[in-house]
Amino acid sequence: ALLTSLVFLAVFWLQGFWELGIAMALFSFFWNAVLPQFEAVTLLYLKQQTNRYAQVRVWGSIGFIAAVLLLGVAVDRNGPTVVLPVLFVIYLSIWLSSLLIADPAAEMVVDTQTPILSILRKPAVMAFFLVCFLLQAGHGVYYTFYSIYLAEVGYSKTLIGQFWAVGVIAEVLVFLIMHRLLRQLGARRLLIASLLLAALRWTLIGNFPQAPPILLFAQLLHAATFGSFHAAAIHLVHHYFTGRHQGRGQALYSSLSFGAGGALGSLFSGYLWNSAGAATAFTVATLITLVAVVIAWRWVVNEL
Repeated sequence: ALLTSLVFLAVFWLQGFWELGIAMALFSFFWNAVLPQFEAVTLLYLKQQTNRYAQVRVWGSIGFIAAVLLLGVAVDRNGPTVVLPVLFVIYLSIWLSSLLIADPAAEMVVDTQTPILSILRKPAVMAFFLVCFLLQAGHGVYYTFYSIYLAEVGYSKTLIGQFWAVGVIAEVLVFLIMHRLLRQLGARRLLIASLLLAALRWTLIGNFPQAPPILLFAQLLHAATFGSFHAAAIHLVHHYFTGRHQGRGQALYSSLSFGAGGALGSLFSGYLWNSAGAATAFTVATLITLVAVVIAWRWVVNEL
């Protein structure tokens, strides 16, 4: 978290494409090391109550809502330059708060676990990571171009911020009931349902940008495309990777999905956006997500 904050300082004076690209690569390297540690430590604290994970994760979503709403208004009034110092303060605050977190007490167990490579070779695990990669690749066009897309249609920055906030509010609400959904549906079914709703979401956004009620409904589907999918995925990782493999499993999930999937999805969506337009880019995201549905249905399981 400290190195994330220090590297982020570079964006205040770097101007060139490659300089900023290298700085952002370093930033992502350190930032993506924070996330899996947070997940692993949280689950270790929860012990046998892992279904309560979403009740902890919800506070991140609440913070995101506050940031989006306040920054949307601030950007409208003062321009985009206000964003960078606010982000730096947030990253620095994350580092300071991490100093207050004690390591959870480790349980003494005999090291008889299956080697991690043996776990990774299992068809269900390979399928799971591929599904996560594809879902985040489909998100690439959304995370990269959604705000630009709406601005080009004519929405104000404040309204765009409110659309983002609606999505995260829906995410918060689903996190509050996630322990019940996991108990009633199971992680696998929840994963597949989330993927189907993601495909619907990209279809709506790509084809109805000038219909605010449809965009509003599509943003409510963020409850599934991020909220329920992420909670189900964390649940599966916790069951696939146990003991000393827990942190590695969370790191693989974060890096292969949000890291590799998000990066490649953003990159190729940029080419599609320029060559074929927004509707085509979101259509490709829909197709990628439907491929993930088939893979999850065929190979992903609740328990190895």
